[in-house]
Order: sequence, then C-alpha cells, then structure tokens
Amino acid sequence: MSRNTARARSGNDRTGLYQEITDKIIAELEAGRIPWVQPWGTAAAKAPLAMPQNASTHRRYSGINVLILWGAVIEHGFAGQSWLTFRQALGLGGNVRKGERGTTVVYADRFVPDDERKRAAEHGEEAQAIPFLKRFTVFNTDQCENLPEDIAAVVPPPPPGMIEPQAEALIRATGADFRIGGGRAFYNPSHDFVQVPPPAAYFEPINWHRTAFHELGHWSGHPSRLGRDMAGSFGSKSYAREELVAEIAGAFICASLSIAPTVRHADYIGSWLEVLREDNRAIVRAASAASKAAEFILGFQPGIDQHAVADDERAAA
Repeated sequence: MSRNTARARSGNDRTGLYQEITDKIIAELEAGRIPWVQPWGTAAAKAPLAMPQNASTHRRYSGINVLILWGAVIEHGFAGQSWLTFRQALGLGGNVRKGERGTTVVYADRFVPDDERKRAAEHGEEAQAIPFLKRFTVFNTDQCENLPEDIAAVVPPPPPGMIEPQAEALIRATGADFRIGGGRAFYNPSHDFVQVPPPAAYFEPINWHRTAFHELGHWSGHPSRLGRDMAGSFGSKSYAREELVAEIAGAFICASLSIAPTVRHADYIGSWLEVLREDNRAIVRAASAASKAAEFILGFQPGIDQHAVADDERAAA
C-alpha cells in the first residue's frame, strides 16, 4: 500500500469516526439527553459517580472518551468506571467473557511522514504534521472474569459531609478573583474575575458549587492560563463553543469531586446543536478543551496527579 493510499484511508477513517461520534451526540441532544450529564441518580446508574479510568494503568481517560465511556456505563448498567483492553485483561490473569462486545474509544495524534520531512528540508520550510486516528476497544471490568479482586473493586465515594468542603477548598486553592454577589453568575474575561450569586440564592446549596465550577471553567481559558478564544460575543458561534467547553469542564470537575453534574445553561442547547451540525470535529475539540480545563483546575487540589490521564486523545485536530 502506498503512503498516499494509506494517508487517504487514514483520513477517511478519521472523518468517519468524527461523524459517527458527532451523530451520536446530536441524537442524544435532540432527544433531550445531555451526554455529559448522565442520570447518575436513577436506577439505570449503578456505577459510582467518577471519571473513567484504565484498571491496569490507573490512568484516567480524557476528552471525548469520557463521554463515550460514561454513555456505555449508563447504556449497559455497568457497576464500575474501570476499563481494560483485551490484552490487559489477559495480562492481569483474567479474560473478557466470551460474547462480550467492547466499546470503541479513540487515540488522535499527529506525525510527520518521511517524504514531507524531506520536502520541507529541500525548500527550507517547516514540515507539516498529518493527523492520524487510531480506534481501539476497551471492556468494562464487569465484562471480564478471573481478574484480581482489587482490580474490579469500586472505590467508595467520600462521605456526603466532605463533598462540599472539598469543593470549597478547591475553589479557594485556584487563587481566582472569585466574587460573591449580584443576581447572576458570569466570568468577566477583560477583568479576569468570576462572580457568582450568594449560596442562599440557590434552591440546592450544591448548585452553587456546580455554578462556580462552570464559571471557573471559563476562567481557565484566560490567555495567562490555557489561552482559549474568549472573544466571542453573545449569540456567536465562538461564544457557543466556549459555553460548550465550560459546560463539559464543569461536569468533569463535578464528577471528579463526586458531585452529580447538571446542565447550567440548557438554553444554549440549540446553539450547541448548530455548531455540531456544521463541524463534525466540534464536540471532540470541545471535550478535549474541557478535559484540559478540568485538569488545570483540579490540579490545584493537593495530592492530584495530573499526569495520570490516559494517552487516548493527544490532539483534537
């Protein structure tokens, strides 16, 4: 197979997978279900509220793979958030049960082919990297047998009385200019501060924390931090994309703290759908940016290893 043929096939596979993922997210949104806000409190949700991780390496999955794996947990009623490849299950002395179907997750990256490197050198130009996509299949530990007991063990959630104090400690630890007052929550990018109404303004106290993490998701995008495009005016496509990032980032942060995620701005669903229909890579890019935002904020927590993120989605090009 020639390099051009391989490159074309890789490009087609990549485009097809983006469309496949996007179509599924659009279908969920059109049905009134938010993929990053799964019904954890319902009978369908047996698994603990947590971020999915690899049971062998203990590395967390990131980006679009979180949404894919959360969806599989809810769809199949798995009892845990731990996953293994077929070979990893064998390496641990266990196996995937016969007849089980795995879940497809993705690894995206870029590489510079030899001919492009040579061409660039001859013309004194910078070599252009080409994106590639790799699909791989993982199985929930519920789909495996004969695994060591500690591999399939479910980590108990923190006591309810500890969740809110931990959330408040994280908010303080970020060092953000965090102001309490007024009647609405927002992030002001030009003056770099977050403002959230007082907790008493919320029907459920935990909603104050959810709102705070959504706004801190925006805060992470400041040029001095992760440097996202924050210039979009209300109603623009770039504004909708940034809202999508903050929504998903807030969900990832909440899940990491054992707080059930909820939608903070459901009125933007229509604009999110518009963005996703126009660009089949938008949801992957948003989920990747949301992971980076969540990791940045959670990195202020003592004892958090921010390198423990699975090598599943290095680039969302």
